[in-house]
Amino acid sequence: MAKNGYVPLFETKPVKGRTFFKLFAASILVSICFIFIYRLSFFPVEGKPVEKWSWIGMFLAELWFSFYWFLTAACRWNCVYRIPFKDSLSQRFGKDLPGVDIFVCTADPLIEPPSLVINTVLSLMAYDYPPEKLSVYLSDDGGSDLTFYAMLEAAAFSKKWLPFCRKFKVEPRSPEAYFKTALEPVLDHVQTKEWRSIEVIN
Repeated sequence: MAKNGYVPLFETKPVKGRTFFKLFAASILVSICFIFIYRLSFFPVEGKPVEKWSWIGMFLAELWFSFYWFLTAACRWNCVYRIPFKDSLSQRFGKDLPGVDIFVCTADPLIEPPSLVINTVLSLMAYDYPPEKLSVYLSDDGGSDLTFYAMLEAAAFSKKWLPFCRKFKVEPRSPEAYFKTALEPVLDHVQTKEWRSIEVIN
C-alpha cells in the first residue's frame, strides 16, 4: 500500500531493449530532413507548369508521410508494460465497485468457432467480481444457429462451472484452457469429485 492509503491498481514498467529502435527512428528523421533540404534547394523556378505541380505534389506527399511517420514513431518511442494488481481493486473500492458491461462480438462461426466464443464468455462470467455488477453480452452479427445452440449449452454448463471457479479459485477461467493445463487434484476428495464431474460435462 502506498502513502496516504492510496492503493495503486497497476505498475508501469518500461520495455527494455528499445535502443535499436530509437537509433533506427533517429536515422529516418535525419533522412527526412535531407529530403526536405533537397526539395527546397531544387525548386523548379523556371520550367513548365507540369514540373512545378509535380514538385508540389511530391513535396505534399512527402510532408504527409513524414507527419504520419512522426505520429507512429512518437507512439512507439516510449513503450511500457502495465502490470495489474488483481487484489487492489477490492482494496481500493471495497463493496462500492462500479458496474461493468462486457461485449463479446462474433460474426462468422467458421472463422470464430462457437467453442472459442463460448469459452470467452464463460471466462468473463467467472471473473472475481460481484456477479450482480457484471454483465456479459454476446453479439452475433452472423446470426448463426450453431452459436445460438452453443450458447444454450454454455448457459447450462455455467451453473456448474461458475460455482466451481469461485470455490476453488480456478486459473485460467476458460474451461478449455483450464482442462488443458490443470492436473487432477489428488489430496482433496471433494475437489477431486467435483473436478471429474465438471470435466465430464465439459
